[in-house]
Amino acid sequence: MYMVKKGEWCEIVVPSHWSCTIEQLLKDRWQVPKKLLHQYRMEKSVIVNGEAKRWSEELQAGDVLRVRMFLEEDLGVVPEYMNVDILYEDDHILIVNKPIGMDTHPADKGGKHTLANGVAYYLQAAGVATKVRHIHRLDKDTSGAVVFAKHALAGAIMDRLLHERKIKRTYMALVEGKLKEKQGVIDAPIGRDRHHAVRRRVSPKGDRAVTHYELIRYMPKERLSLVELQLETGRTHQIRVHMSYIGHPLAGDHLYGSRTSFITRQALHARQIRLLHPITEEMVEISAPIPADITNLL
Repeated sequence: MYMVKKGEWCEIVVPSHWSCTIEQLLKDRWQVPKKLLHQYRMEKSVIVNGEAKRWSEELQAGDVLRVRMFLEEDLGVVPEYMNVDILYEDDHILIVNKPIGMDTHPADKGGKHTLANGVAYYLQAAGVATKVRHIHRLDKDTSGAVVFAKHALAGAIMDRLLHERKIKRTYMALVEGKLKEKQGVIDAPIGRDRHHAVRRRVSPKGDRAVTHYELIRYMPKERLSLVELQLETGRTHQIRVHMSYIGHPLAGDHLYGSRTSFITRQALHARQIRLLHPITEEMVEISAPIPADITNLL
C-alpha cells in the first residue's frame, strides 16, 4: 500500500480491497472512536482526490485519500535524554526495547527516569510533537519490546487490537525446575493478594488469565528450564504468578518464591511482538535481543 506523511496529513492511495464508503472505512474498518470521529467530521479531516466529499461516497481503487492524523499534541511526559533502542519505527508505530530496571511510564505527573521519558525525548528530537502513548507495559525488571503509538488514531486501533487479543506477545523466561509437560496452558484467574500491596495470586474471584507455555530446553546443572510463553490475556504479573502457581517460579523472582541467587531480577524477556499494522493492516513482526544476564545462563 502506498502511504506517506505530508505534514499533518497521511496520504494513502486506496487499495483495491478497500471496497467501502469513507464512513465504512472510518467506522467499521478502522473503528475510529466517537470523539475522534466527530473531530474528523467537524474539522473536515478526511479528503478524497483533493475534495472534502460526503462520507457516504464509495472509495475507488487508486483514489488519493488524505486523513489529518498527525496533529500537534503535548508529549504528556517530561522528555529525558537516554539511549533508546528502537526495534521498529514508521509514521504510526514505535517499538522500543525496554532495558532491565526501568519502568515503562511514570507513576506520577512530572515523573522521570522511565522508558516513556526517553521516548518523549526521542520524538521531540525528531520533530514529532505527539502524546507518548504506550499500548502495553512491562514490569520494571522485565526487558524487551514495548509498543508505542505515534498518533491518536493508531493508539485507538492498537488499544482495540490488544483488547481483542490480536497483538501477539511472546516471552522467554528461565524458570526453576524441569517442567513435566513439553507444552501446556495455564487457565487460572488472577486477583490481588490482600496480604501484600504489590503481589498478585491465583484467586477464584480474580480476572480470567490464560498463559500458553512451551519448554525449549532444560539445563540440569542450573536446574533451570528455558520456556517460551504467549499471553492470551494481560493481567498484572501474569506470567510470574502462573509459573509460580504450577511450581516453577521465574529464576530471580523472589516475590513469587524463587530461590535462585545467581540472577538479580526475574528472568523474563518480551522477545517478540506480532501485530497487524493499524493503518495498512500488514503484518509487523519484530524481535528484541535477549539480554546478557539471561544468555549467560544458556
